[in-house]
Amino acid sequence: MALLLLLKEAGFNVHAAHCNFCLRGAESDRDEAFCVSLCQQLGIELHRAHFSTRMYAELHKVSVEMAARELRYRWFEQLREDMGAAGVCVAHHRDDSVETVLLNLVRGTGLRGMTGIQPRNGSILRPLLCVSRAEIETFLSGRGQKYVTDSTNLETDVLRNKIRLQVLPLLRELNPAVSDNIQRTAENLVEAQEVLDAILNKYKDSNVLELSELDKYGSSEYVVFEWLKNYGFNGSQVRQILNADSGGIVSSASGYDVLKDRTRLIVEKTDVTFQAHRNVISMPSKRIVVPEEGTYILDENCKVKVRKCAVYVSKDPYVATLDADKVAFPLTVRRVEEGDWMVPYGMKGRKLLSDLMTGLKMNVFEKRRQLLVVDAQGIIVWAVGLRTDHRVAVGDQTKTVLEISFDSV
Repeated sequence: MALLLLLKEAGFNVHAAHCNFCLRGAESDRDEAFCVSLCQQLGIELHRAHFSTRMYAELHKVSVEMAARELRYRWFEQLREDMGAAGVCVAHHRDDSVETVLLNLVRGTGLRGMTGIQPRNGSILRPLLCVSRAEIETFLSGRGQKYVTDSTNLETDVLRNKIRLQVLPLLRELNPAVSDNIQRTAENLVEAQEVLDAILNKYKDSNVLELSELDKYGSSEYVVFEWLKNYGFNGSQVRQILNADSGGIVSSASGYDVLKDRTRLIVEKTDVTFQAHRNVISMPSKRIVVPEEGTYILDENCKVKVRKCAVYVSKDPYVATLDADKVAFPLTVRRVEEGDWMVPYGMKGRKLLSDLMTGLKMNVFEKRRQLLVVDAQGIIVWAVGLRTDHRVAVGDQTKTVLEISFDSV
């Protein structure tokens, strides 16, 4: 109410928007009727929406409170875009921000959760964060302006309401200025968050974080937490990976793995990928059988082409040239497995693939997504991108080359 009056008196071209979430029966309808009457008196255009909030919550498996939030802010943004408006003003005040800080503390939070509600979030604007609820009530009283109260805000069955109605009054007994002090602290922490954001911006587009670079900031744990939380990792998982030995992997519920590789962290999707010609293309975990020459689509992104051609030796790491007379069909494309070995071209004797990859300083992620081409004799004819096998290599007696290439579709 105060926000609407202030915006109108300041000369803004303002529209009002009211959501009826159909949760409080006659009281919800009372609130809507009040808004209709008020906007008619003030000459302000009112936009209204009715939502089946409980049905939405059940369908999307979220709380009723979260459902109402998602519904209203999505509708607000649609209205803003349709009208070409500059922003969506909402009336959160200082006490709301203080409650948010305490709520986040109770639940457990990082630095960002301690900064309270921000005055701007995209197109959402909050002009009243600098004033308290008491100041707003005094303003309305001075104008003789009536308002309505949502009765659910007076119930203590919701955590935020308990903080508002029980915790904050107790804290004010200890220090009447507690809300001012908490808000001032939150504002100070905004500056600290901005410093941290400047550090994180260096790594936001990278899936690799060099831990050694963080030594100059003292503790690296919080920077790592802020970087990894975007991939669904929580605080305990961050501590777990930081304390892990090199080669340790931790998985998030969002489908990502983080690897500690010596002095750096690497994140990639749990559904590992294979690198070919600088394009990352997915590779199914199942084996793919190639019965004869031709082009085979391994999945929607990856293909392998097999053909016989005149004798030449490929220098492309993703194109193998083999002695066609020494390779037996069908071929099998699969990932590397424990115990795999080959006789790498240019090296002496047989070598375990695990040793070969370690010698090439491949990390765990690179090792687990390594592809092999195996012929019907069980010979690993090609460790894709690394080595062909000496036993099927092109030599002076080669009459025809079997060319195998991988690429994106």
